[in-house]
Amino acid sequence: MSGGLFVTGTDTGCGKTEITLGMMHNLQQQGESVLGMKPIASGAEMTQDGLRNEDALRIQAQCSREIPYSSVNPLVYQPPIAPHLAAMAKGQPIRLDEIMQGYSQLQELADRVVVEGVGGWHVPLGDSITLADLVRTLDLPVILVVGIRLGCLNHALMTAECMLNSGVPFKGWVANLIDPQMQALEENIITLQSWLPAPCLGEVPRLKSPTPDRVAEYLDGPLLDAIQ
Repeated sequence: MSGGLFVTGTDTGCGKTEITLGMMHNLQQQGESVLGMKPIASGAEMTQDGLRNEDALRIQAQCSREIPYSSVNPLVYQPPIAPHLAAMAKGQPIRLDEIMQGYSQLQELADRVVVEGVGGWHVPLGDSITLADLVRTLDLPVILVVGIRLGCLNHALMTAECMLNSGVPFKGWVANLIDPQMQALEENIITLQSWLPAPCLGEVPRLKSPTPDRVAEYLDGPLLDAIQ
């Protein structure tokens, strides 16, 4: 890995932000200076400082040094809708080159930059471009967050297939136990361990009050060792 890592998920609400924060903490515990980036965020509130997305604010707070909100989340939209629709309504199309420029600036300020995606792997970002195009532009290794709930096998396997077809380095996945009451929970995780072409980097239970350090406790060892 050369300075960066991309965190994607099986779908919306699978826990990407919690795992992103846990990974940032894990890397920081290994002595790395770490910055986070959520390039695109839909669903924000207007504050005295402008539009702010809650997940992006948490990522900003976890950074090893103070950086402006706009560096963490350059594209923020108020309605909680698909990003390409939000961008269309705002009249400002999403430009991958602008995101790449922002990422490059962060890369100069830290050992590692952890980038969180939006939605799932093929969420549209504009005419004929999806999140997969953003990952290819950034040229980063990818960690997949699998929300463990009914339907996760299909979502995870399809996402992994699409990632491999996209030619990106799929370095590992994290099982995020969204539904602890799911029937045959452990059997589903064993199935994923058998079928997914990358190692499982941890099983994170449903935590009542998740914090980066608590999530990091459930990641399997030093993250740097797993993703080199």
